Amino acid sequence: MTASQSTPLSLVHEIGSQVRLSAADVELFRYVYRPTEAQFESPRPYVHPVRTPGGRLVTVFRPHDHVWHKGITLSLPNFGPDNFWGGPTYTRAVGGYSNLGNNGSMDHAEVLAAEVEGERATFTHRLVWHREPRAGEAEGSAVVEEVRTLRAVLAPAAEAWVLGWTSELTNISGETIAIGSPTTEGRENAGYGGVFWRGPRSFTGGYMVGANGVEGEELRGTEAPWAGFSGKHDEVDGASTVVFVDFGHGGALPTKWFARSDPFACLNPAPFFDTVHEFAPGATITLDHAVAIADGPSDAERMARLADAASAALAPAGAPAGGIR
Repeated sequence: MTASQSTPLSLVHEIGSQVRLSAADVELFRYVYRPTEAQFESPRPYVHPVRTPGGRLVTVFRPHDHVWHKGITLSLPNFGPDNFWGGPTYTRAVGGYSNLGNNGSMDHAEVLAAEVEGERATFTHRLVWHREPRAGEAEGSAVVEEVRTLRAVLAPAAEAWVLGWTSELTNISGETIAIGSPTTEGRENAGYGGVFWRGPRSFTGGYMVGANGVEGEELRGTEAPWAGFSGKHDEVDGASTVVFVDFGHGGALPTKWFARSDPFACLNPAPFFDTVHEFAPGATITLDHAVAIADGPSDAERMARLADAASAALAPAGAPAGGIR
């Protein structure tokens, strides 16, 4: 175990397993980069638990309805013939969900950076995505090499902190991969896939709104540079807010929001919502987002301020970062 400390952040690296970030006496998140879940759940790194600056939990892990939902994680359900989401795969050929034995894994390869500087923390590592092993294989074939960077910045003026997530995905399969979603396979308005947040059960029925002014379930399938969710907690009084910012909005990937408040709480900027993208050999896709995690309930006006705070803390310089090159 190693630790990097500075006031007020502390980053503890449990080598070969996870990193934990704390501010004062509150553990803000754990990032498990070497998971132990079953192949059917498409094992991949995840951020859980995630807490507000006041210590309130805003993620859930392995909920009974979808055990492959894990806090905040990158998940893609229709990645060519492979499923990097977990669970059954929705395909047009079957006309529904089916267990296809195609659940891949996103496997940690090496740590590139783990550091704290002032009120900022950074963790970067390299991953290799593998197909589900076939009979007699110790490891499935490699499909993608990824460099993933998580950043955390305190935003005390907004009663929040900000998580940045940047994934650079390079196709190393030697083949063109058609990336889509259940919607591109025929399931209406179910274009999930990308960096996905699953909230606690007490958030069910909470308030959702996008930068486009669309509220509630109508937000799903629309385009906007940010979307937010405000939910209430059990056991402790009060509420918390999660706001996602898509830095790639208006770029090469036509991201739409997969968002729900019923039957569970989730937010997901989905870059392949209703359009299939041909991912060429050697090409790189960059996904770049920020998540503001705040104490207290929020209306649309406060969520806009939180989105601004997240953007100010972590927005890349120059043109939108998300896209294909």
